[in-house]
Order: sequence, then C-alpha cells, then structure tokens
Amino acid sequence: MKKNKAQTIALYGLMVALAFVFSYFESLIPFHFGIPGVKLGLANLVVVVALYIMKPAQAFSVAVIRILLVSMTFGNVYSLAYSLCGGILSFAVMYLVKKTKLSVIGVSMLGGICHNIGQIIVAAIIMETINIAYYLPVLLVAGLLTGLLLGVVSKIVIERFEKLKFNR
Repeated sequence: MKKNKAQTIALYGLMVALAFVFSYFESLIPFHFGIPGVKLGLANLVVVVALYIMKPAQAFSVAVIRILLVSMTFGNVYSLAYSLCGGILSFAVMYLVKKTKLSVIGVSMLGGICHNIGQIIVAAIIMETINIAYYLPVLLVAGLLTGLLLGVVSKIVIERFEKLKFNR
C-alpha cells in the first residue's frame, strides 16, 4: 500500500514538473504562428495524458498547479486569468467527453478549442466588449490544429505508459 501511495505521489510530482518544464521550453521557442495569442500549448500534452493515467482530481490538480506556477514565474495577473479560465473550461470538457467513445485525439482537440473559448470569455470581460468574439473563429481553428497535434502525441504516450503496466 505504501509503495502504491509513493508511486502516486512520484507520478503527481513528475507530471507537475513536466508540465512546468514544457511551459518554460515553449516560452524559449522563437516560433510564432503569426496569429496573436496562438501557441502550441505543450504543457497541455501533460494534462491530456494525466487525464488518462491519473484520477480526475489528480489530473485537474496537475493542470491548476501548472497554471499557477507558470503564471507566478513567467506571467502576470492577466496571464493567470486567461490560462485559468481556458484551462478549467478545457479540462471540464475533456473530462466529460472522455467518458464517451471519443478518442484521445478527439478529446484533445475539444480541449484545445475550449481552452481558446475560455480565453475569449476572459478577454471579453477584461476588455468590456463582446467584439473580441470576432477573433474566435481564428482561435477555434488554431485550437483544433494544436489539439490534433497534441492529441496524436498524447495517444502515443498513453499507449506506451499502459504497456509499462503502471497502476493508476
């Protein structure tokens, strides 16, 4: 029993650290999609994997702790608001659709879309205008594409993780 608890704590710490490192690594990449606010979201790869290999509450904690750590280290109050709203909405939708027959890739794609919807909601509140919604189609396409890419990688990681027969 203690070994199981120790493994769970180690996995939890590893996932939070990996998500944090991916966020930092992404900030170093001088690659821009040419669209303001669009990025790959490498840390979300860890959240998708966590959703499949950990308990839902643990996966949610990984997502929120990563957002808090990254915002305190590299961001500001606004980046915290955007990331937290996008991350929570994204996680909630991914958690709900994971229970259906939708693949990991589909779950990740919906997560990418919902993350951007959450960020548009925050932008509309902060800017006090709904006109920001005109930017939503661009962000939906970006979320779909990045979600697809991260979903493919997540699927591979989850399959390899399950082959190692780790306990959930």
